[in-house]
Amino acid sequence: MKVKQYIIKAGSAHDWQTDTDSNLLLVFGERQMMEKDISQTLTRSYPNAHILQCSTAGEIVGNNVYDDSICITAIEFEKTKVKSSIINIKDYPDSISAGENIMKDLVGDGLKHLLVFADGHMVNGSDLVKGMNTKLPKGVTISGGLAGDADRFIKTLVGLNNNIQSGNIVAIGLYGDQLEVSCASRGGWDSFGPDRKITKSQANVLYELDGQSALSLYKKYLGDLAEQLPGSALLFPLSIRIEDHSQPVVRTILSIDEKEQSMTFAGNMPVGAYTRLMKANFERLIDAAAGAAGYCLLPMDGVKPELAILISCVGRKLVLGQRIDEEIEGVGGEFGKDTKLTGFYSYGEISPLGVSVGCELYNQTMTITAFREI
Repeated sequence: MKVKQYIIKAGSAHDWQTDTDSNLLLVFGERQMMEKDISQTLTRSYPNAHILQCSTAGEIVGNNVYDDSICITAIEFEKTKVKSSIINIKDYPDSISAGENIMKDLVGDGLKHLLVFADGHMVNGSDLVKGMNTKLPKGVTISGGLAGDADRFIKTLVGLNNNIQSGNIVAIGLYGDQLEVSCASRGGWDSFGPDRKITKSQANVLYELDGQSALSLYKKYLGDLAEQLPGSALLFPLSIRIEDHSQPVVRTILSIDEKEQSMTFAGNMPVGAYTRLMKANFERLIDAAAGAAGYCLLPMDGVKPELAILISCVGRKLVLGQRIDEEIEGVGGEFGKDTKLTGFYSYGEISPLGVSVGCELYNQTMTITAFREI
């Protein structure tokens, strides 16, 4: 595997050269820069590559976090086959059926891993992965994330080759026995307060906890910070436990509705699940990112990966502020200088369920997918 990386800052020019060797291009960038559409230039410069484009809430290259940039990672897999598929959510009745359908062209002999990137506004991430899991072959894993739009939450873009627009879902299939893939996801948030049962909800919209208005209870815990909703909600996500002994996942609040007394989350909030409020602990957030990298190394027998894709949450970026580089530096410290890092800050992270196959939508986590060719 050979990896080259480039950074294009707003207002700067890039000397585009033809690269016929790279077979996968990961393009993560600020949404307004992506709207200027460099698709034609990319396809001319990388004629043999599957070109994934995804808008972000911050770009990751090396040990650094960038804003207002387009970051390009050109990958030449030497022993791995690459295939791609694209659909738009507008062509399907719901995100579950979209997840089922995007798998059709990719499931086949030798499939090792799927990378999936989806619109962060129009796609229900929980239902997307639910649909994908129903069609997932045994032993195949999925990771990826939901596109971002800085902290504006206006619209997001995802593209494949010359097709970049809102509503898109792109999946990249990687095939072959000589590709080793390892995934991990860690949060680092502190839970507090009692468990509360979801008693009324619809998909990702929460209405009641323990028979009471969820929004009123949430405001009670926030105190003076309730006046800063929905922005302050990024500092206080909820953990959700769907079964009594299941691993909890974190859910980010996207918006509130005072009239309906409801809260809309980045993932589903099913009736009967238990929730707890969470708050930020700077050191634990940073340590969790490094811990995710350390976990990725375990199945690789200590051999460092050649490439790692980092997808972290916009909420972590807003919470950590000027310390945001520390969580990336923690990952880089675990992997070492020979591992190329790329990625972005997202509106949702997709990662395998622990060591099992399948995947889950997470929020407020650092999710890492590490690769090396044997």
